[in-house]
Amino acid sequence: MTHYAPWVSYGGTARIGLAVALLATAAGVADAATRLPPPARPARPSETATTVMLVAWGLAIAAFAGCVAAYAKAAQREHVFHAPPVDPITPVTLSCVAVIFVVILLISARPLGWGAALGSAAIGALAAPMIFEFPFDLIVMARTSPPIPPDPALYRVLFFAPLFLIEILTLALLTVSPAVRLSRAALMCFAFMLAVFAVWGLSGFAYPSAPVPYTLNVVSKILAFAVTLSLFLPRAARASMPGRVSSLPATVR
Repeated sequence: MTHYAPWVSYGGTARIGLAVALLATAAGVADAATRLPPPARPARPSETATTVMLVAWGLAIAAFAGCVAAYAKAAQREHVFHAPPVDPITPVTLSCVAVIFVVILLISARPLGWGAALGSAAIGALAAPMIFEFPFDLIVMARTSPPIPPDPALYRVLFFAPLFLIEILTLALLTVSPAVRLSRAALMCFAFMLAVFAVWGLSGFAYPSAPVPYTLNVVSKILAFAVTLSLFLPRAARASMPGRVSSLPATVR
């Protein structure tokens, strides 16, 4: 996501510390998965809350666009602006987005109807990359390069603050879908993703321009999409039960 400046790789004790922290977090998530009760539907927001989230989401996107423009202008003014590096990951991401959209649409169409299934597929396709991006951006945020004077930290906040807001709100929109169920499979996939991040961190968490970081990036991104798909699969199985669709609010049918 750092389009205007690649990040600096981790090295020395920082690399080891990052790997240990990620591995410990992965272990904690895996332990939580074993203790999780059967898949449960998160509390659905009201229509008013949903509207507020959508408006805030749109405003966050607009703010991010403005902040990116300001970031790029400052980089040009300080003569530190560089053309974006070759991005080998975007084709993988777009392919995964297309696949998960189609899969969620197909598994949700029968129990929910095509209208609600289309909305669920759109939410799932939007949220899946954010499961990867949120922890990824936390890792690289402080290491974006080159720093922009006179206050590199301020410009990093200018770039990442609205981006984090977009990511959080996009993930929150998952609660709008009647198909979503939190499951052990979803948590385990997320734990595996963090474990791959730990291996990537141990190797320095470098930009994916070499085979090892590229492979680790792709594998962790696919696992992020597996997390999202796991959120929808349990609901697809339960929604086929008689009377389940009729119990849904009219707004989601």
